[in-house]
Amino acid sequence: MAKYKVEISGINTNDIEVLTNEEMTALFKKKKDGDLFARDLLVQGNLKLVLSILKRFNNRYDNMDDLFQIGCIGLLKAIDNFDLSHDVKFSTYAVPMILGEVRRYIRDNNSIRVSRSLKDIAYKSLKFKDEYLQKNGEEPSIEIIAEQLLVEPQEVISALESLKEPVSMFEPIYNDGGDTIYLFDQIEDKKTNSNEFSTRLALEDAIDNLDQREKFILDERFMIGKTQMEIAEELNISQAQVSRLEKGAIKQLKKVLK
Repeated sequence: MAKYKVEISGINTNDIEVLTNEEMTALFKKKKDGDLFARDLLVQGNLKLVLSILKRFNNRYDNMDDLFQIGCIGLLKAIDNFDLSHDVKFSTYAVPMILGEVRRYIRDNNSIRVSRSLKDIAYKSLKFKDEYLQKNGEEPSIEIIAEQLLVEPQEVISALESLKEPVSMFEPIYNDGGDTIYLFDQIEDKKTNSNEFSTRLALEDAIDNLDQREKFILDERFMIGKTQMEIAEELNISQAQVSRLEKGAIKQLKKVLK
């Protein structure tokens, strides 16, 4: 699969038309009435959605053709389970399902071994997230998942974190037109840092001094990878407030590291 131009069964995906909301609604109604051709049109009209999701894996996975096929499986599941009565855009519903399908594939084909208990929590978390999303039209918070599985929120965070694909040390993380900075450039040599232990203790103490909302925001942003807007919706506050709290928490932690 090329990075910007992809050929699928002789079709140039750059020429695939994206369905409007009205066209999507009409096709879903026809599908519900048993029109199989409508299902095919829904698939073809959402292939670009799959491709847009796969862009984030371009530098992390070699065989993008495999990921595209897996992403299409997630798309089919989303189409077959989508309900117009939820009053939510199809893309909002489909993206987590497609992404989840791709991540499960990468996880199951990952050479890094994860403990059975952690995998179990991860599987149950993903299953519950899909069911909750289908029923409520939005993803559940970590706290809701933890309550459902009778585990601590941190266990859910660790389990979901374990599903993320490993990143190469040679992953480029910054380029301003000059020399590229790679991930390994930012990895500290612990053998040369005699103050590491005391710094870590001070950092842990600083984190403990953050309030619960600040801790939650840092966990969601940098462990789960959620956007400020997603966190704002969970906390029922504005994105600007989330940004302010995040910056304040990071500023406190930076003081310890100086």
